[in-house]
Amino acid sequence: MGSSRQSPTVAERLRQTQRLLRSEGASGVVGRLRTRGAEALAGSRSEEIPVLPADLALASEKLAAGIAPPGPKLWREGEPLDVALVCGPAGEGSGGHTTIFRMLGGLERRGHRVTVYIYDRHGWEIRQHERSIRKWWPWLKADVRDLAAGIEDAHILFATSWETAYPVLASPAQGRRCYFVQDFEPRFYPAGSLALLAEETYRFGFQGVTAGRWLAEVLRRDYGMPADHFDFGCDLEHYAIEPDSAHTDICYFCRPSTPRRAHELAVPALQMFAGRHPEVTIHTYGESAPDLPFPTVDHGLTTPAELGRIYNRCAAGLVLSASNVSLVPYEMLAAGCIPVMNDAEHNRVVLRNDHVAYARPTPAALADALGRIVAAPAAEREARARAAAAGVGSISWETSADQFERILLEAVAAPDPLPVPA
Repeated sequence: MGSSRQSPTVAERLRQTQRLLRSEGASGVVGRLRTRGAEALAGSRSEEIPVLPADLALASEKLAAGIAPPGPKLWREGEPLDVALVCGPAGEGSGGHTTIFRMLGGLERRGHRVTVYIYDRHGWEIRQHERSIRKWWPWLKADVRDLAAGIEDAHILFATSWETAYPVLASPAQGRRCYFVQDFEPRFYPAGSLALLAEETYRFGFQGVTAGRWLAEVLRRDYGMPADHFDFGCDLEHYAIEPDSAHTDICYFCRPSTPRRAHELAVPALQMFAGRHPEVTIHTYGESAPDLPFPTVDHGLTTPAELGRIYNRCAAGLVLSASNVSLVPYEMLAAGCIPVMNDAEHNRVVLRNDHVAYARPTPAALADALGRIVAAPAAEREARARAAAAGVGSISWETSADQFERILLEAVAAPDPLPVPA
């Protein structure tokens, strides 16, 4: 889950250093500085494990001993759930946190109680994290706490990324262990320590709750992990066809910092398209990418309202996913912008939409797919845009929240804690 945060103040930096000194000692802080200095000189970064050593050690010991985590605290049917969720720091632009907080907000609207625990290995104050959450996800009313202070007993205890699965397994708190899985995270890394540690979390015996059907199928098939899924919703308030829409341009969901969004493949595809269709404006959004070899209108990080207006100007949008699909294709479709995507099982299984334009993952094939859409007659483009929007008009995040609540109620009602494989 990506995030961005404002630069810390001098006072916040000082308080961060004080917290690190208390938790790691002077030798730990000096070690951090030495590592960063060496990496800067070498022009590279080491494969640092993003899990606190104590959490990694304790979780590993429990796995080796075959010790199952505590089950949920006593729950009676009809009572609201106490849901505890552990996640990393959240900042503006984090799509992964947005999906998590949408589901938690849905639980709150259904009368359940939610507590968010922030797993921060870098010593920032909890009030900084809470301030960010209140600003960017104002609908979420949950308590925001520091995981370092411990977890209170709950009915459901969620991990939300592989690095949070280790402290969730290590915690002595009561709570049915669940795992909010939004992507196949071992693919985020080259073969090595982080890929192995990420993959191992799928064998912890947690109940998987996945964003989309594909991940649940993979976890059940390849890891024997109990898993269910909720379907993607769509923000139909911001993504819809406007009365004065003119679907003539194209757009590109640009995330150079996220390898699974295949930026290096997108650039030559768009360059080829631009050479064939110099009259078509190309809009980029998400992250700024300097020195693109074709002209663009760079919107950077946009609000949903701004993005909805961009989609209404575009006949097609290039959005690539080398792993689980993002929310972007549904949002494009709702505004009548046809997603052009790499043809892959993980995209087709989740989207299940006849209006997506799939192409082989080569520059020429992707450029051809974009070209066919913009070259169609205006009346045909507009008819396709309206059909695409109608196809997602009934997709709601409230339906997703209903599915999410059902999965949790079934998990907490299970008679025994899920076993930890030895």
